[in-house]
Amino acid sequence: MKTEPSFLFVCTGNICRSPLAELAMREEAQKRGLQLRIDSAATGEWHLGYPPDPRAQAIARREGHDISYYRSRAVCSRDFEDFTHIIALDHTHYKTLKALKPSGSKARIILMLDCVKGRKGQDVKDPYYGTERDFETTWHDVKQACQALAEEAL
Repeated sequence: MKTEPSFLFVCTGNICRSPLAELAMREEAQKRGLQLRIDSAATGEWHLGYPPDPRAQAIARREGHDISYYRSRAVCSRDFEDFTHIIALDHTHYKTLKALKPSGSKARIILMLDCVKGRKGQDVKDPYYGTERDFETTWHDVKQACQALAEEAL
């Protein structure tokens, strides 16, 4: 029996990249009629309990979604049991997640853009210190990756 895939998207503060990735995956799942567990989390604790960055919220609103109720949380050991796929938004997160992964966990840790043809090994760049254009680039990158992940989930 095939286990339904579930996805946890992880970045540094869980206020920019990973909430946008969570939204993009929710959009893909809805579009394809998939019932998937989808969430996002942080490797750091600086923004715990905070909503997404206003620039991330603006992109979500433009796409017809409200993510203002999302709240940053830290990745925890339980996540390695609850999710089949834990997706790191960059190499730093990937290394942190590998170190946190409990022995015996079957969770698959991947770098987000590895699932996009021609993007293997690339990071989703952190837009936090950038401009709205950087958030647009992040949205494009996570949307493209989530389309590929949803294909894999079918």
